[in-house]
Amino acid sequence: MSSQGVDLKKRRMLITATAGIGAVGAGFALVPFISYWQPSARAKALGAPEEADISKIEPGALLRVKWRGKVCWIVRRTEETLKNLKENTDHLVDPDSEVPQQPEYCKNYHRSIKPEYLIAVGICTHLGCSPTYRPDIGPADLGADWMGGFFCPCHGSKFDLAARVYKGVPAPTNLVIPPHKYLSDTRVLIGADDGGAA
Repeated sequence: MSSQGVDLKKRRMLITATAGIGAVGAGFALVPFISYWQPSARAKALGAPEEADISKIEPGALLRVKWRGKVCWIVRRTEETLKNLKENTDHLVDPDSEVPQQPEYCKNYHRSIKPEYLIAVGICTHLGCSPTYRPDIGPADLGADWMGGFFCPCHGSKFDLAARVYKGVPAPTNLVIPPHKYLSDTRVLIGADDGGAA
């Protein structure tokens, strides 16, 4: 074996080893760079649908659920509440939900899939304050026409228990109804429906 043949083998081995180590190093260098482009776990969670257990909500009670960084309300309405929703339409701006702020399957007088449950985003459509839940009927501070609902303390906007806005208040439109679907009689998924995630 000549000395030139031994040098070629060593040269090939060194080139191969150097190329391999360089490829591994480049791979390690690219991982953080590519990972930087991926959304964080927090960002993914903010857009993810949120599941809620509704089995323990008493009639007339409200449950708060966080979805996409917003508070969503789940209200279990009573039979009396549902009756009042039909009788209160003269006081409302958009009683038939003509402005598209809800999925098509919630375009009804109760703005929900199941009449018993209202699911709404708890952010006033005026300037983004969070209304308070006021289920009492006819309180002195809200007037005799108040049949229960949500009152925004920031600027006085009022919404009924279908999240429809009253006339003569600063909020221009009804509260938003998020996409949702029922996984069972006791579980609801906010942020996704049969048409897919929103």
